[in-house]
Amino acid sequence: MRIIEIFFSIQGESSRAGLPCVFVRLAGCNLRCRWCDTEYSFQGGRAMSVDEVEREVRRYPARLVEITGGEPLLQAGEVAALAGRLLPGHEVLLETSGERDLAPAPAGVIRIVDVKCPGSGESGSFRLENLARLGPRDEIKFVLADRADYEFARDFIARHRLADITPHLLLSPAFRKDAAGERSAAQCLLDPRELAAWILADGLPVRLQLQVHKFIWDPATRGV
Repeated sequence: MRIIEIFFSIQGESSRAGLPCVFVRLAGCNLRCRWCDTEYSFQGGRAMSVDEVEREVRRYPARLVEITGGEPLLQAGEVAALAGRLLPGHEVLLETSGERDLAPAPAGVIRIVDVKCPGSGESGSFRLENLARLGPRDEIKFVLADRADYEFARDFIARHRLADITPHLLLSPAFRKDAAGERSAAQCLLDPRELAAWILADGLPVRLQLQVHKFIWDPATRGV
């Protein structure tokens, strides 16, 4: 496997936000989202065997593990092997863009799938067939930069009846890539107060999520 980093921190997103979590960040991504905050994962990394990664993960006390990237399913075989090793004693999250086929993810893995909105520059990359692979434990995320992104997410949720697939529908404001200094919601491209107002006005069955780790630590900090 090509690994960028393995670290122990607080989960900043998803329905598990706030919980201690071991992160396994894989190298490589085939998308180039405008608001991406992990461009350092696009290339490089170090070669590690599945055995080595498993041993590193088990060094930490958390039972929650997230496999992320980059795009982890570019290394689908190794991801499946690692998840299969960890599942008996861990809750395993797999964060993916949804552009790759979800079939390799073993049963029991919780898929967190990111549907790309127009503001990302990668709208249309989502593989619609993946919706049939998702269930009520999985999560579907939209990262929003503006009102157009919100309307895209709102309409996508309705058109594909996502609330019938899973109760875990996440709307998250994108962060500014040049964020620095005082940590506040002002660093979001989309004001969370505006997003909250839109969600309430439309009565959407979604969770507004902020990237908690970026409020705890400087948004540019790696390994947290």
